[in-house]
Amino acid sequence: MIDSAKLKILVIEDEELVRENLLEILEVNKFEAIAAINGQEGLQKAQENLPDLIICDIMMPDLDGYTVLTELQKDPLTEMIPFIFLTAKTERDDQRLAMELGADDYITKPCTVTELLSAIAIRLKKHAAYTQHHQQAHSKARGLQQRVRELQQISHSQEDLLHKISQELRDPLSNITMAIQMLKLAPTPQARQRYLTILQQECDREIAIINQLSNLQDFLNPENLKLLQRLNSTPPQ
Repeated sequence: MIDSAKLKILVIEDEELVRENLLEILEVNKFEAIAAINGQEGLQKAQENLPDLIICDIMMPDLDGYTVLTELQKDPLTEMIPFIFLTAKTERDDQRLAMELGADDYITKPCTVTELLSAIAIRLKKHAAYTQHHQQAHSKARGLQQRVRELQQISHSQEDLLHKISQELRDPLSNITMAIQMLKLAPTPQARQRYLTILQQECDREIAIINQLSNLQDFLNPENLKLLQRLNSTPPQ
């Protein structure tokens, strides 16, 4: 259901009687009606007011309806506004040209009030559906972009964490290597036992670090991202 009380319609028509009749019809049906007496003024008011729909004659001084539509199509702010030609031109070539230029409908004069309001309702409904779809697509795109950023942050956190763990693995390995060398040179059983104790401690430390690696994937998610970032910012002991 279209709530006409919230919608603006711009009427671009150089014939005063026709223009006034259109404005009256729109206002009776609770639309906010804006009038322009020629194509140049219509183009200006379209850009200033950004109406929800435009009804435009074709044969007008200064700028004809075709030119008005062409100019509106060039502006990102007005190119998607539903555009209906209301004209006395009945030739098929004129209708084809109007559609090729991007008009949403082509109504020939004279037309009934029912025909006009029906065309307006259809175009507004289609435009509302398109706008909703576009907004949903834009929202999904923003969500995907946010997810990409999160994954990039997770990847960076993973790299930082693996680098820290790699550093931690090197320390006990260095101590183990040194203890083995000293064990070979130990002159007494007491000295050998001391180096064996060091080897056991460093092996236990290495195993603990490896166990941390096995649980790494549990932390690599958006919920634990801040925890990972805090961990990575802590200087090594």
